[in-house]
Amino acid sequence: MAICRIGKVGIGAGHPLCIIAGPCVLESHQLGLMIGTRVRDACAGLGLSYVFKASFDKANRSSIHSARGPGLERGLEWIGSIARELGVPSTTDIHEPAQALPAAKVVDVLQIPAFLCRQTDLLIAAGRAAAEHGRAVNVKKGQFMSPAEMKGVIKKLGEAGCTNVMLTERGTFFGYGRLVNDFIGIGDMMELSAFNAGGGDCVPVCFDGTHSTQMPGPTGGAGEQTGGRPERAPLLARAAVAAGVHSVFIECHPEPSKALSDASTMQKLDDMPALLTSLARLAACR
Repeated sequence: MAICRIGKVGIGAGHPLCIIAGPCVLESHQLGLMIGTRVRDACAGLGLSYVFKASFDKANRSSIHSARGPGLERGLEWIGSIARELGVPSTTDIHEPAQALPAAKVVDVLQIPAFLCRQTDLLIAAGRAAAEHGRAVNVKKGQFMSPAEMKGVIKKLGEAGCTNVMLTERGTFFGYGRLVNDFIGIGDMMELSAFNAGGGDCVPVCFDGTHSTQMPGPTGGAGEQTGGRPERAPLLARAAVAAGVHSVFIECHPEPSKALSDASTMQKLDDMPALLTSLARLAACR
């Protein structure tokens, strides 16, 4: 099993379950630090690794009027400051090739959004920036792709010089108003060999528990916002840990209904300790 190195955190077989968590869009430095502190402390008490996550820009919103975040310069400044104060690695998503290098100078993981996972220019830019600065790249599997097709993503990153890679499952479109998680497919993705066609090491896999509950179809959308089933995120996260994933991605907020992005899927911050406790117990049984 290949190990994804995120700062001092190792993700993969033989390493603690890693929690990637934080707000969806970074609303303020203070809020991001408060959320990160709560999750960091809960993870530390359970022996879980933690990576702080926040977005400086949400470029894929349902409406042009939706909040997008503080922007590249201020957002990266806040994320870097929060990660230093917390003493943990950090990650953020990038949407354009030009964002790769500035982000790689600040965060430990460049995250590629699911809808952009086949964009060659973005992957190459992320791979080169990550290789140059000793960072990792986490690619979310497109809702329209099979697990096997992610082999091409791994290959593109490898050809750009980046072998410090993780893949994330976040649900698949099946045409009935919500995303569906294929746990057979997750198993297949955990067996994707890394950077050599002959087999060998496999890329670690993360499970996105909150985005997997989205209801983007016409029956789920809430006006100009995507709907969701946040109450099912703990169920899916527990199932994924039992299936053997190496990391779990969870967006959380003290008042999800007031969050500027993904309000319909985020977990309540007060509920995170209990959820993380259940995930730690499951991980200990593997």
